[in-house]
Amino acid sequence: MHSAANHQNSQQNAQDPRAREHVAIVGDGQMALVLSDMLVAHGAAVTIVSPFAAEAARLASARSSERLPGFQLPPSVTVTADPAALATATLVVCAIPTQFIRQTFSRLAPHLPAGVPIVSVAKGIEVESFRLPCDILRETCGAQHPVVALSGPTIAAELARRRPAVLVAACEDPALAARVGAVFTSPWTKIYQSTDLVGVELAGACKNVIAIAAGVADGMGLGTNAKSALLARGLAEIARIGVALGGQVETFFGVAGAGDLATTCFAPEGRNRSFGERLARGAKVDDALSSTTSVVEGVPTARALVRLARERGIELPICEAVAAMVFDGLDPKEALGQLMRRATTTERIG
Repeated sequence: MHSAANHQNSQQNAQDPRAREHVAIVGDGQMALVLSDMLVAHGAAVTIVSPFAAEAARLASARSSERLPGFQLPPSVTVTADPAALATATLVVCAIPTQFIRQTFSRLAPHLPAGVPIVSVAKGIEVESFRLPCDILRETCGAQHPVVALSGPTIAAELARRRPAVLVAACEDPALAARVGAVFTSPWTKIYQSTDLVGVELAGACKNVIAIAAGVADGMGLGTNAKSALLARGLAEIARIGVALGGQVETFFGVAGAGDLATTCFAPEGRNRSFGERLARGAKVDDALSSTTSVVEGVPTARALVRLARERGIELPICEAVAAMVFDGLDPKEALGQLMRRATTTERIG
């Protein structure tokens, strides 16, 4: 049980922007680490809650990650695997890969302070249920916890070096979106606000699938012309399925849509792009996945997207090609040939 004092403190933080936030980040990956640096720069108290006791102990001692060379966790950040650390949080951040949110937060939900908002930085679609990260959080933690999606072009290695970045905080409640935007603003980050929670989450999920296709183009050496065309048509697919599922078309051409897509498709560090590149160079799917310690969210999302699109009669040729390469063994060269042989019509977005 949580004390009335904890609930009162949470409410005071929500009402008084001068009050110091205590942000608990659930997750211990690259994004959790760089977010903690942003939050400390803003003046927040930060606790990283790892799902794994051994990793929590290692991170608490080493204060660094092999995947972020040169990055040091700020000294004020606490690292633990004890869910009791959530009890005093005024904001909770979900930095868990989408396919593991449900099991993680089902275990942590009893430890959350009453009514504490949850900010999700996950990007994906749960493959069995077709649910977005904020949907999963509502289902596991209860409707009493308002949810916010924080998304945008955020390569962790660049954030670790404090290079400028712009994100979007999306929530149906504009006041909460503004609060989250203020907390995550730092000397190197700027946060826009949006009420299109569904669109922002769909944009973040779908772009990972297009990034796999972009990596395939890189691995095949198709050149800038072909890759840029792929991105343009990929963005049209994202907007098409996104609007059909309740997003606003403007979202897909903003920071969380086109901005995140471009970063994911061109950044050398992008895990989805790199996975596609390895596929095009002849790696088997399992080998390409096992060669990275990061979760390649575009793989399960491709399957979910194709199933959703077929149910609704929506054409997503690039996403379908990615799913066929990953799950049906379609050769990348044949996938390219199929895309090039498609009949041309008037270019359209919807």
